[in-house]
Formats: sequence, structure tokens, C-alpha cells
Amino acid sequence: MESTLGLEIIEVVEQAAIASARWMGKGEKNTADQVAVEAMRERMNKIHMRGRIVIGEGERDDAPMLYIGEEVGICTQPNAADVCNPEELVEIDIAVDPCEGTNLVAYGQPGSMAVLAIAEKGGLFAAPDFYMKKLAAPASARGHVDINKSATENLKILSECLDRSIEELVVVVMKRDRHNDLIKEIREAGARVRLISDGDVSAAISCAFSGTNIHALMGIGAAPEGVISAAAMECLGGHFQGQLIYDPAVVKTGLIGESKESNLERLQSMNITDPDRVYNGDELASGKTLLFAACGITSGTLMEGVRFFGGGARTQSLVISNQSRTARFVDTIHLSGEPKSLQLR
Repeated sequence: MESTLGLEIIEVVEQAAIASARWMGKGEKNTADQVAVEAMRERMNKIHMRGRIVIGEGERDDAPMLYIGEEVGICTQPNAADVCNPEELVEIDIAVDPCEGTNLVAYGQPGSMAVLAIAEKGGLFAAPDFYMKKLAAPASARGHVDINKSATENLKILSECLDRSIEELVVVVMKRDRHNDLIKEIREAGARVRLISDGDVSAAISCAFSGTNIHALMGIGAAPEGVISAAAMECLGGHFQGQLIYDPAVVKTGLIGESKESNLERLQSMNITDPDRVYNGDELASGKTLLFAACGITSGTLMEGVRFFGGGARTQSLVISNQSRTARFVDTIHLSGEPKSLQLR
């Protein structure tokens, strides 16, 4: 899969990032998301694959494209019979977030990116658009920290696994009212808290890279993004756990259905019989072949954002594979019209 799709999925996230970045700082989060969706889908439908969106633009929204269940790839073209033979194409499941951190783009804040994860059919958990309690940590802490333990306990374990004091640890938490007690506990345990307004996929992945000064992600965020994070962390060997949150009273902010009871009914209809189950990373992203790709829209911890210059743009992307066991950072110059200069500054 990597040799077949590796370069092309980089181009998919690059095109989405460039389209969205043109709306950076304009206060139009819906437009920034819409153009990213359109660009991602257009490029995706040129790839020789049989793709199915399992996590996309809203389970409940009447999204016109990249919706859950949509078929993507070359065989969706009007002249499909002339350009493809479905029996010869790889069949894959895809999780996408064309603009992860729409508010970050709209207000010119760091850390937004275009992102997707790919696995063979059935290799990604089809998470409902609920929330998810998450715990991400470096590879050395995999299987040692546990989402069922308190933040204080996990910080002690993380301190031992990383051979550093708790005071040296940095935990990323989304700035939400639901996290007030969690933030207080982390600080009282002696660790430092880095608050983010949006974009916890980048924060989760950063835990697996040395030198980012991010050692854990804790708290509740969107469930679909949890699956995408899990795919990346499985490739990197990092720790990831998630537990679905279906009670609006726990979330406190954001939309999560009409009631706890109706949400439980929805989970039953999706054959999720244990709503309180804790999922490990290899259950959320169970595929034997996993690919993750992201491209920075605005600059963040891992990647530079899109930088425009006269005649083109420059992007930085990340592609991670569990087949080659690699994480590649890709720096790309995109020229438009007649090339004048690569202008690498």
C-alpha cells in the first residue's frame, strides 16, 4: 500500500492544506473547511484505488462530499469504465479531516493541518461523531500508563518510563470547562500544562517524537480524530487509548446529541454493545497496513504551515507507515504558472 499510495496521499493533504491556507486569518472557518474538503476530494478521486470514507465530514451532517460511506478513487470518475478495473485496485478504508482545527485557520493560530489515515478494508474503527476521552504518551510508556488511572498516577508512571522528574513533564489539554479539574490535578502533581484551543491530533502525535517537549495528551476531544491519532500512534509505537463519551453532561461544551439515552440508542444501532469500553490504539486502528499523512496549514509543533510566495507555495508534510516503519517529513515547493524562482526562503 505504501509504494502504491504513499506519494499520492501526500499530495492529497498538500492540496487540502493549500486551499484552506488561503483563508487563514479571515475569520471564515466554514469556508476554510469547505475548500479543504473540495481540494482533498478532487485529488483523492484521481488515485487508482477503491476507497471508502469511514470517518469524514459528519455522521449527522448532510455533507455533500467526503461523507461517511462515500466511495472515492479513480472509479468514481464519469469515464470510470475507460480508466479503471475495480478488480485490480486495492480496497481501503479512509479516515479524513481536511481541516483539523478550523478555528485555528480562521483566526491565524498555530497547529492546524490537513490529515488522513488509511488502512485495508475493516482496519479503522468507524467511530461515531461523539466525544472521546483520550490518553496519548511516548512509546516507552506504552502499556504502562492507563486511561483508567488518575492523572497523578499516570504522571508518576510516565516520569519513571521517561527517566525524568514530574516537574519536567508537559501535558497537552484542550482548554475546555470540562477539563478544569484535570488541569488542576496535573498542576498539583507538579507537571506543566500546555493548553490548546483546538487540534488535538497534532498534540497526540507529538508525544511520539523526541524533542517536541510534549509528553502526554489527556482529556476529552472528538472521537473521529481519536481514530486518526491512533493510526499514527500505532505506526510510531506510541501509546494511545480512547473511551467514547456519550453523556452531554460530561462534555459540557459542544454538540453531542439530544440526550444520554438517545446517544446510547445510537451506539446500540452501530453494534457498539459496551459503551464504556476502553479502546487501545490497536483496536481503533487494527489494520495490518496503516498509512497516516498530514500537511501543516498553520505552523505548529511538528510542521510548518503553508507559505505563499509569488508564483507558488511551500508546504511541509508528514507521512507515517507501519510497513516501512518510517516517519518522513516532506518539504515541497508548488509552482503555479511559469516558474520564476523556487524562492526557498
